[in-house]
Amino acid sequence: MPKIVDHDAHRADLALRAASYFSEHGYGGVSMRKVAAHLGVSKSALYHYFPTKEALFLATTKEVMKSVAVPQVGGTTQAAQIQALTEAMAPTFGSEMALLFDYLRGKSADEIAQDEAMQVSVAAHRAAVAEIVGEEATQETLERMMGRLLIGYFRGENRET
Repeated sequence: MPKIVDHDAHRADLALRAASYFSEHGYGGVSMRKVAAHLGVSKSALYHYFPTKEALFLATTKEVMKSVAVPQVGGTTQAAQIQALTEAMAPTFGSEMALLFDYLRGKSADEIAQDEAMQVSVAAHRAAVAEIVGEEATQETLERMMGRLLIGYFRGENRET
């Protein structure tokens, strides 16, 4: 009897497992051959699901962004909830920003603004913040959070170990 494969689930699993490889090696340091070897699949199998490295990166971004959620800090203030969300983002912030800047290297401002992976990422973060502070205060709050995370990273705080 032939093996029944849920192709959508397998594609999502490959994308999610590729996230750590992208994070460790950067966008420029990743090839489809290397990712396939890391995932334990043939290069042709990887290309079956993702026709380009950019398509794989987009799928990876979509899978990772599904995990961006407001931590459950019941009965607390908006400030405490924003602090909890910021703290939840802090440990991986530096490696994610390094990967992001590597991915965006050489792209124009217009290309970045139109990039689907960036739109997915911004939308996920905006949705998590809007859930706490409402739509009106989302942009300012998100900018403060990202600034706080970036400055914390530059100070050597909250780094992955």
